[in-house]
Amino acid sequence: MEAVFTIRAHHGMCFAFFEGKGYSHEFVGHMEKIKRQLEGNPWIRVVNDTDQVCLYCPNNQEGQCHKPGQVAGYDNQVLELCGLQPGAVLTWKEFSDKVGSKVLKAHKRSGICGGCQWNPICLLQEAMWLNATNNSRL
Repeated sequence: MEAVFTIRAHHGMCFAFFEGKGYSHEFVGHMEKIKRQLEGNPWIRVVNDTDQVCLYCPNNQEGQCHKPGQVAGYDNQVLELCGLQPGAVLTWKEFSDKVGSKVLKAHKRSGICGGCQWNPICLLQEAMWLNATNNSRL
C-alpha cells in the first residue's frame, strides 16, 4: 500500500468544509484538484508537517510552514483524537471518517483551530454539515 498523497492531519477538517475559498486563485484550484482526487479514496500518509495542500499556501516558505507551531498543534490534536501517529497510512475514507466522528461530530474542531482565519467559513459549514449528518440518521 503506497500512499498517493501526504496530508496534514488538520487538513482532514479543511477538506470537510472547503467551499472554494482560499489564499489565492492558485491555492483554491490546487485544493479543488486534490479534493477531487481524494474522492477516489486513495491511500494517504497523515503527517504533522507540510503536505501537497501547502504547495500554494503563502505560509509555505521553501517547503517549511511559516507558522510551524500553530499548525503542527492543529495536526497533533487531530492525530491524537483520531488515535493516529504521524506517518500513519490509511485510505482517505478511513481518515475522513475518523475526523468526522472523533473531531467534527464530537464538537472538537473549534477547540483545535477556532483561531484560524478561516474559522468563520468553518462555523457555517460545520453547522450545515452537522445538520446534514444528523438528518441522514433519521
